[in-house]
Amino acid sequence: MERERVRGGPPQWWRHGPPWAGRREDDHRVHWPWPSTLIVTAVVLAGSHFAAHQQQGARAPLDTFARVLLVVAGGLLLWRKRYPVAVVFGTSAATLVYLGAGYPYGPVFLTVAVACFHAILAGHRWAAWSAVGMLWAGHVVIAHWLYHRLPPAGDAAAPWGQELVVAAWVVAIAAVAELARARREQWARERAERAQAEKRRADEERLRIARELHDVLAHSISVINVQAGVGLALLDSDPEQARQALTTIKAQSKEALGEVRQVLDTLRAPGAAPRAPAPGLDRLPELVEQAASAGLTVTVDGTAPPLAPGTGLAAFRIVQEALTNVVRHSRSRHARVRLEHGGGVLRLRIDDDGPASGADAGGGGNGLAGMRERAAALGGTIEAGPRPDGGWRVLAELPLQVKEDR
Repeated sequence: MERERVRGGPPQWWRHGPPWAGRREDDHRVHWPWPSTLIVTAVVLAGSHFAAHQQQGARAPLDTFARVLLVVAGGLLLWRKRYPVAVVFGTSAATLVYLGAGYPYGPVFLTVAVACFHAILAGHRWAAWSAVGMLWAGHVVIAHWLYHRLPPAGDAAAPWGQELVVAAWVVAIAAVAELARARREQWARERAERAQAEKRRADEERLRIARELHDVLAHSISVINVQAGVGLALLDSDPEQARQALTTIKAQSKEALGEVRQVLDTLRAPGAAPRAPAPGLDRLPELVEQAASAGLTVTVDGTAPPLAPGTGLAAFRIVQEALTNVVRHSRSRHARVRLEHGGGVLRLRIDDDGPASGADAGGGGNGLAGMRERAAALGGTIEAGPRPDGGWRVLAELPLQVKEDR
């Protein structure tokens, strides 16, 4: 199975998501975000101290209660992956209390932004918007109606332009979170599609290898079975004929081992070029000779046009399987293979005069199914069944031009 390897262009994570985006959604283990939580909390504390110096006299100075509120707002982020809704409402409430107490403006809003971002990524969009909307509405009430009742003393109403700026920042943070959520969902869909495509290709490859092994082994073992019977029957009365049967068994088993090894090589080195060309109808005389060694006389009528490797392999295996079935299941010692082409279609017809022997040479009954799968993979058809005048017929129609898979 050939696998495409991209040598140039952008890195794969740019199209399919970064490595961390491939974590399983159903993994219930919680990874506590200690480092990022400590960093955000430290930034909020340091930034708030700097803001307190800048706003000294205009806002209430930082005290123990203010620091507790800042640590609580930052510490809640430790649970943002497990309880995103509770964390976004908790950070909004802590920030609202901080602002209502008259403490200086500063990076305290960073904790709400981080909580809102993770809540939206987790799919709790309305909870995130509601919590941020609650914070903004509460700030409007505090800054424009309750400012004279709350610390610091002598505080004036905040300008409305400031509220518009805050609202713009809230919308921007939520918009970035929405974009990140949409991108992560797209990565998840792409990963699922790639996984399905890989599974489909693996199933198709497994089915192809199973067909190849069945066709190779069924044909070769059928010939070996017949020749072994001949050798045993003539071992005492005609040693020379028994020797010839053993020679045929040796040659047939060697050829079968070679074809099986060629099929298995594709498992060891996916995408590697085969060491030997795939068999086609140009090897039809070999099938005739092998059938003759099993006691079946085969006449061939017609010639095949040049075929693509896939079509030639399918046609060869269909004829091989049909002749194998004659050897195993028919009392007829004569079969006819007719090749016709026209109208963009190759027609294969394999007939024997029967009747059925009722014997089973160890087959599993997958021969006809394998032929139909080969034909269907190319867009062709297979018909197999008894003839009105007795015997059995296999009729295959394969398109001469096959569309390549993209």
